[in-house]
Amino acid sequence: MEHDTKIIAVSGKGGVGKTSLSAAIVRLLVEQYPDKRILAIDADPAIGLATALGVEVDETLDDIRKRVANDVTEKLRDTQDILAEAKFRLIDAMKEKNGFGFVAIGRPEAAGCYCAVNTYLREVISMLAGDFDFVVIDGEAGIEQINRRVMEKVTHLLLISDQSKKGIGVLEVIREVADELVMYDEIGAIINRAPKPELAPTEVAGAPVLAVIEPDDSQTQNDIIGESVFELPEDSALLQGARIALTKMHIF
Repeated sequence: MEHDTKIIAVSGKGGVGKTSLSAAIVRLLVEQYPDKRILAIDADPAIGLATALGVEVDETLDDIRKRVANDVTEKLRDTQDILAEAKFRLIDAMKEKNGFGFVAIGRPEAAGCYCAVNTYLREVISMLAGDFDFVVIDGEAGIEQINRRVMEKVTHLLLISDQSKKGIGVLEVIREVADELVMYDEIGAIINRAPKPELAPTEVAGAPVLAVIEPDDSQTQNDIIGESVFELPEDSALLQGARIALTKMHIF
């Protein structure tokens, strides 16, 4: 990660199109940088990013965590052995298609559990991220788990909301938590599914609004029939808005 890896973490309230935007970002990166290595991490237990990207998940990181934990209890090994085995299994489980790699975290750990193996896996993911040029993380609602389970540092934090007061209020809470728990270089917001874009704010949670995206019929249709983001027309509002945001965040 200490190389030039750009890590884009996408966060926001549930139901505002966060996963669709994460998938759109992956597609745009693949198209813009065909020679770069791109990794998509689904950090939401619902594993919606897999569907949005057209990927089938056979094994999640949580499955790997459990297997490594079982092995460790059977036979004591040092940290480096555990790290090496976890990374090997992670690479083995990774799906690679359409110019990107994909891993899903799976179900979150039990509340109050600070399992050492989760810490090892976070280190493994950080090591793995260094092998990629771009990493896109679709986070669950809130941001604590990005720090706890995935990454301690991201380069770009992207906050997603609709135009509702509740959605924007959630971003303010996420920003507070992020400032406490997560190191990041740049932050920005997208107002998605905006029926009245002319009323959208220019700043939310102290972050600039990079793009305002109107409701996208083609994306809605995609969701209904279960097609991936790669089936969207290039002029879809979702892709256009995501491209504007990436440009303003200096990814493009």
